[in-house]
Amino acid sequence: MKRTKWAVAALVLSLSATAAWGADDGFVSLFDGKTLDGWTQRNGLATYRVDDGAVVGRTAASSPNSFLCTDKAYCDFELLFEVKVDPGLNSGVQIRSRSSKDYNDERVHGPQVEIETAPGESGYIYGEATGRGWLSPNQDKKDAYKNDQWNQFRVVAVGPRIQTFINGVPVEDLTDEASSQCGFIGLQVHGVGDRGPFEVRWRNITIKDLAPEKTEKAQGVQFTPAPDIKQKDPAQKPARQKKQPKKKAE
Repeated sequence: MKRTKWAVAALVLSLSATAAWGADDGFVSLFDGKTLDGWTQRNGLATYRVDDGAVVGRTAASSPNSFLCTDKAYCDFELLFEVKVDPGLNSGVQIRSRSSKDYNDERVHGPQVEIETAPGESGYIYGEATGRGWLSPNQDKKDAYKNDQWNQFRVVAVGPRIQTFINGVPVEDLTDEASSQCGFIGLQVHGVGDRGPFEVRWRNITIKDLAPEKTEKAQGVQFTPAPDIKQKDPAQKPARQKKQPKKKAE
């Protein structure tokens, strides 16, 4: 009887968690599960397609980093998504990022939430193409991401503070006054040189705008350079290889 009660309780908790993940509560979908409407690819030669309700990014030989970016800018928000990445590929989701004709031939740049198989730096924050490198000072948690399955990411960005969670586990709580605080969301397919092809998949991408008036006033800022750029023209570095010292490519 006790086992039955525990089984029922576990089922209720599981259903509650699923319901909470898909609950409305002010969240809107950024991806309709069928098309890439509302998104624009920037940089790189990787391909993006829709397959079985997911956005699938596929690497291309000798391509620099590629990004599928929202057409709209966001400032303060809570972002939810699920992701699954092939072993050997690191990826990421850009937040508050930008692409400007005035900076490095429209190179996408800004804060990035890292995605890679464990053990790795998933959930930590990198300054993509800003010249600042890792924004997360400590990266002690290496196993929140679960390999070979869908992983749930939650990103809360308010003012200079960015918090990340993977599968409910807190990973990063970063306050960085220098970073861009408004810009687009971007799905990265990392350059892999002549390796691959590899794929990364995203689904159930939803966002809750925590400052709608701020967001409305910020439209267009995503096409201006970010304020924290430290070098004029950061070069594309080789993609990282597993089992080697890890340094995120620009």
